[in-house]
Amino acid sequence: MTVTANATWPANMTVTANATRPANMTIPTSPIVAANATVTANATRPANATTAAHPLNTDSTVETLQTPLSRAACGTTELCVAEPSSCDPSTSSCFFLSAMLISGNKFAFGLSGESDGYIAATLSPDATLGGNDPTYVCANNRGAVKFVSTFLNNGHLTVTVLNVSSVKGKVDGRNIQCTFATTVPTPAARASNSVLAVSTGHFNSTSGTLGRPTPRIQSSVVDLANPKVTVINNVALNTTSHAMTFHQSLTQVVLITVGVLRLATF
Repeated sequence: MTVTANATWPANMTVTANATRPANMTIPTSPIVAANATVTANATRPANATTAAHPLNTDSTVETLQTPLSRAACGTTELCVAEPSSCDPSTSSCFFLSAMLISGNKFAFGLSGESDGYIAATLSPDATLGGNDPTYVCANNRGAVKFVSTFLNNGHLTVTVLNVSSVKGKVDGRNIQCTFATTVPTPAARASNSVLAVSTGHFNSTSGTLGRPTPRIQSSVVDLANPKVTVINNVALNTTSHAMTFHQSLTQVVLITVGVLRLATF
């Protein structure tokens, strides 16, 4: 039997154990193995045979979130960041993000916040957000959660396919909550190189367009796998700092004005 170059092995072809090739049989230089071909024990695959790449394990189907998110597991099995820091998303409306290690570099996340459009969680491998960082969006789609995986780049969200599963969500008024599992991509899989961020933005339920994100939470570099880490929201910290600076400046202006008025009375 002669097999010509670039021939395709039949889908139901079975190669038995220790099979011997006939002396005059020609094996193609680049054989293609059909998806359902059966190769039994001890059969040898040609050195240059190719196999199909495994697709991403992606399922963005949203199931209903039956149990509201809470901070009960924060500090024990979940790493949490919130604004305000003491808020419990099960009893109040606030921005909240939790991360729990499942195995390897796979994590389960919980996201909660108030928005008329969407809330989003971003994972960054460095302290600078916006360099094609994976961002997971939970949008209010006419009272139901629509889940969208995106990349954040230079302040804009671009829809893409990310490895996501176990998506659940619920909308209550302006409050959006969702949970999902994802494989954190390298090098963000290294806990010492991970930043957590939460943002909100406008969502057009007709066109599916995502507006520019507004930051609500941004952590420093944190260890995602260590639930005992205390996470500081740098967005709130910077806002408070700017408010104090403005208050101090205003106070100085008032004091100078009062001094000038007193001098003018003499």
